[in-house]
Amino acid sequence: MTAPDAGRGIGNGEETGTFGVPMTGFRILHVSTGNVCRSPITERLTRHALADRLGDPLWGGLIVESAGTWGHEGAPMEANAEAVLADFGADASGFMGRELLDEHVIMADLVLTATRDHRAQVISMGHSAGLRTFTLKEFTRLVRAIDPATLPPLEDGVVARARALVRAAAALRGWLLAPTAEADEVYDPYGAPLTFFRSIGEEIHQALDPVVTALTGVPAKA
Repeated sequence: MTAPDAGRGIGNGEETGTFGVPMTGFRILHVSTGNVCRSPITERLTRHALADRLGDPLWGGLIVESAGTWGHEGAPMEANAEAVLADFGADASGFMGRELLDEHVIMADLVLTATRDHRAQVISMGHSAGLRTFTLKEFTRLVRAIDPATLPPLEDGVVARARALVRAAAALRGWLLAPTAEADEVYDPYGAPLTFFRSIGEEIHQALDPVVTALTGVPAKA
């Protein structure tokens, strides 16, 4: 089997294992429905934020990509999604949609979905995905409750810190519930005007900020 969309993730030049994944890397997979709106925005905003915090295009071994449960294979992201990324100064170039496959879930160390339904679909695929699959907003809520001092220091590497963060979030999940079911959802802007896309983009940006801070140990630049 060949590596699926090997050019979509950003590797770190290290020795690779199954499916070409860096053996010491950490892969983040963003999942929505069509992989043309929410998950591309989230993927590229994550990459942009990591580069901003770490000042390194290789992001310390982190690999960020996306897919859709009904993904439009090979499709470009929606024009309004590109406009949202431009608002944040993030790169939208070279994106191609893809359908979520078993190997994407197998490779992922952290899966962040737009909705609870997407989360359920990922978990239903098996591959012991339950402990590493969250909705984006769910993960944000859990991360906010984790004391950064309990995570490995940056000197141990971003990958070690990321793995510890996922373990800590999974341990908290049954104890820190959402105030409402809708609180963990990012709604689909597909077909909506640019103003709604921008509101969703801001929602995603705000949810990602504490996650990237926890992953890297570096707050956003003022």
